[in-house]
Amino acid sequence: MSEVKVIQVDVNIMGQSYKLSCKEGEDRALREAAAYLDGKMSAIRDAAKVKGTDRIAVMAALSMTTELLATKSPEGPLSGLSLAEVKQKIQDMHEIMDQALTPQEKLF
Repeated sequence: MSEVKVIQVDVNIMGQSYKLSCKEGEDRALREAAAYLDGKMSAIRDAAKVKGTDRIAVMAALSMTTELLATKSPEGPLSGLSLAEVKQKIQDMHEIMDQALTPQEKLF
């Protein structure tokens, strides 16, 4: 059993540096998430609608949560599924189609 290596990643959010830990190979996603959060928080701060880092963080979290919830299908067979779950279902369908079509290729 291989051990998961944990690495340190430096990110900057609203001018504040943070040293975060993540699994090796997940650092790019962590940096992208931090950059996205920085953009959201900076936009809220720059619009001067909210004062205080804690309030800005809450407003950014609410905004991002709204975006996430909007990616869920409201009705139908995919209702309530996250985007990752929908992607997995699509991948599973591709595999089933590949398995079904492979014998057909031998006919030609």
